[in-house]
Amino acid sequence: PTMHAAATAPALAPPVLLPLCLPTGAGSSARPRRAAVRCELAAASASSAAPAAAPGSVAAPRWAQTTVVIPPQRRGCHIITHKIMHAIRSDLSEFKCGLAHLFLHHTSASLTLNENYDPDVQTDTETFLSRIVPEGPSAPWRHTIEGSDDMPAHIKSSMFGCALTYALPP
Repeated sequence: PTMHAAATAPALAPPVLLPLCLPTGAGSSARPRRAAVRCELAAASASSAAPAAAPGSVAAPRWAQTTVVIPPQRRGCHIITHKIMHAIRSDLSEFKCGLAHLFLHHTSASLTLNENYDPDVQTDTETFLSRIVPEGPSAPWRHTIEGSDDMPAHIKSSMFGCALTYALPP
């Protein structure tokens, strides 16, 4: 799938997965961390290659599971759709429709669906998060043993969550 829609059709832009609040960056005491995203694909119906189920019977559910490791990135919002799609493309070919469930194994990063037609959305999301969850030595957080940006990352992660489910085909 194309990750950027034509300028004439912004409403048709595909969803974008953004892990937020990765606690790294210039001046940060935290080291970049890898985030593992587990993708589980569950079919609502069998693929076109599978034999048809007998009338009145229920086809057995099908699923695939893949772990995608996202390399360390600086703190902020990052589009990872292409990395996820590349990793699960072969699994997707087995399904006509279904659900994809993404789970992030990390306590200071999160996942959200967003548009990617306008890059200002990414910037505005980061601005919003920085405004409502302040960082730095003047912030009111007591948990600072891993750096002044660690507790804000945990809070931001809790706000967006670490799991997404979306309908296939994407």
